[in-house]
Amino acid sequence: MTKNDFDFTGKTALITGAAGAIGKAVAVAMAERGGKVFITDLSQEGVDAAVAEIGENAAGLAADVTQEDQVVPVFEAAKKFLGKLDILVNCAGIIGQAPIADMTVEQWDRVVEINGRGSFLFAKYAVPMMRDNAYGKIVNFSSKTGKTGSALMAHYSFAKAGIMGFTQALAYELAGDNINVNCVCPGITDSTGVWQQCSADYIENLGQSREDVIKQFTAKIPLKRLAAISDVVSMVMYLSLPHSDYMTGQSINLTGGREMH
Repeated sequence: MTKNDFDFTGKTALITGAAGAIGKAVAVAMAERGGKVFITDLSQEGVDAAVAEIGENAAGLAADVTQEDQVVPVFEAAKKFLGKLDILVNCAGIIGQAPIADMTVEQWDRVVEINGRGSFLFAKYAVPMMRDNAYGKIVNFSSKTGKTGSALMAHYSFAKAGIMGFTQALAYELAGDNINVNCVCPGITDSTGVWQQCSADYIENLGQSREDVIKQFTAKIPLKRLAAISDVVSMVMYLSLPHSDYMTGQSINLTGGREMH
């Protein structure tokens, strides 16, 4: 993928979870291609470090995406920096593993709220800005686990399946406003915090080596590899530009063929 593959000149984007591996990579890719990005994540230190890496086309403000009183200042700051909003990428999310009988209410709520409520709040405040332009692209993040649930991840499966329904509902609701809403559903993506956490859980709980864990996961993938961050970034950029103007309400698999529906 080169800088000329997608042109973001004149485009503006707000990206959540952008101190993490995928969110930051999306922000970097858009900024390198002429876009202007405003980012948010939980830690201001993490946001500042990401902004420094992205460069002069970026600014950011920390927020807990589940708290409306923290989300509103993000949009106020984003409007001052960006001027308008073309693209929202709802990348903020967390994962967890616990047997259902041992899962606490706090564990359930935190996973569901960050993945679900966070996507809702940012869409709620992004839509009026996009309506001002009569144009917009919203890219939500679900997961392979939202389509086929995973053991020990009932809360995560619940949240990610809900995001797909949310995507479809918004796609219908906003089509008349020239706002496209789509969803990316990655499988396990290498070099991310989610993969590091999942593989660490397997290594610790099952006594497996990292190599064994990778073999176990890739054995189920027809393309025989984990997703790369660049695979996910390419799809997000496609969904963020006029290339995808006739696509809305879709939840797109990025699973190397493991998920085919």
